[in-house]
Amino acid sequence: MPASVLIVDDEKNILLTLQTSLQLAGYNVELAAHGQLALEVVSARPVDVVLMDVKMPDMDGLTVLARLMELKPELPVIMMSGHGTIDTAVKATQLGARDFLEKPIARDRMLVALRNALKHQAALEELRALRAEMGRYDMVGGGPAMQHIFSLIQRTAPSEGRVLITGENGTGKELIARALHQNSRRKGGPFVKLNCAAVPHELIESELFGHEKGAFTGAVSMRRGKFELAHEGTLFLDEIGDMPQAMQAKLLRVLQEGELERVGGAETLKVDVRVIAATNKNLEKEIEAGRFREDLYYRINVVQIHSPPLRERREDLPVLIDTFLKEACARNGRRPLSLSPDALAVMAAHSYPGNVRELRNLVERLAILCEGPTVTGAEAAELLPRSKGAPPPAPSDAPSPPGPRAPAPAAMPPGAPGGFRPRADRTFREQVEDAEREILLFALAHTQDNVTEAARLLDLERGHFYKKLKALGIKRGSQDTGTPENH
Repeated sequence: MPASVLIVDDEKNILLTLQTSLQLAGYNVELAAHGQLALEVVSARPVDVVLMDVKMPDMDGLTVLARLMELKPELPVIMMSGHGTIDTAVKATQLGARDFLEKPIARDRMLVALRNALKHQAALEELRALRAEMGRYDMVGGGPAMQHIFSLIQRTAPSEGRVLITGENGTGKELIARALHQNSRRKGGPFVKLNCAAVPHELIESELFGHEKGAFTGAVSMRRGKFELAHEGTLFLDEIGDMPQAMQAKLLRVLQEGELERVGGAETLKVDVRVIAATNKNLEKEIEAGRFREDLYYRINVVQIHSPPLRERREDLPVLIDTFLKEACARNGRRPLSLSPDALAVMAAHSYPGNVRELRNLVERLAILCEGPTVTGAEAAELLPRSKGAPPPAPSDAPSPPGPRAPAPAAMPPGAPGGFRPRADRTFREQVEDAEREILLFALAHTQDNVTEAARLLDLERGHFYKKLKALGIKRGSQDTGTPENH
């Protein structure tokens, strides 16, 4: 879409001459014969750049410039004057003018000034977008699992060691990669990412190493690959477990030698790149199955960081929900919302197979569809996903449906805790801990204090089960392992 230029001058012939020149150059042009009209135009509709005379009756250009900067501080303004002096140019610059042109206006000089102003404005907008994007990468959570990740990032980021990030989809593997880059000595360089699973096998070599003009059908020009683009920075290879085996061998060579050739090229290029890889697959099993190179695995797995699923870090649910809810309300222009204790309990009970990504989307759904100011348990239960054909979950602020209770899941024996109700005098985090404590105590009691069996019953890793016991203050083999009181 052509950029729009507002020309402000009290001389009609200058307005028309500049209008013709700019229209021929492809700009959309608006005209204002005096300063007050210019202020009205800028207030009423979008303008990309203003070209304005200094000397005008009633309100001179410098006064209009000052008011424009109050109205829209980032609007690029170029001043013109037939009696230009150094003092005038300096004052205009101090007030916020992007450039200063002397009359009679040289067409080429004017077009260069406009292009430079628009490029500068585009760069500012890109910077704002990048900063907003980076704001999304703040890692949230204070539980033991996240504290362990923060510690690993702090120790690993300053090094040049390659990192392999493992974990299910939606657990925040890219956030960890970005945190490693931002806390490294390469933070001033580029952070380039490639999803190996999203690129067709026949194109992944070109994506990584680039190609020369005419290297294959459709290669109409030379293109630099991700390795070149990430020079002196970080290359994040997401879903590396899906990389074709033929490409794995070529990647291994680049990691060993620090050199590559573009597809169809003969020149050897040196690259200085730190590689961080991520996968949702078990690469050791992929190696056993012959689908992943063992030597490549050892090259990328200098340090391994596991990003745990949300079900293993439920202690972070309160702060995650609060953060995502504020973010979603602001992004969608909604007034701030809060969740009732019943809604929080419903959210805490969900399994989140899509992990943090699913939680963020669910919270945004609440922000968009709930009238507020407080989300009720019934609203939360209605908006949470459920299995096809299953009845909607009954929140604690809704009456239980008539008829027999649904059977407990097969993994848990009859009598497993299922009647937990939230209390308004306890925080959300405390209520989550109460529910977890009740479930763990029941599992221990049912298995006669056999941790291995209790962990299997709850589909938890044995080590994670032990961590939960310690975090919740549960002592094995004591009176605490009896059936708990419903808090």
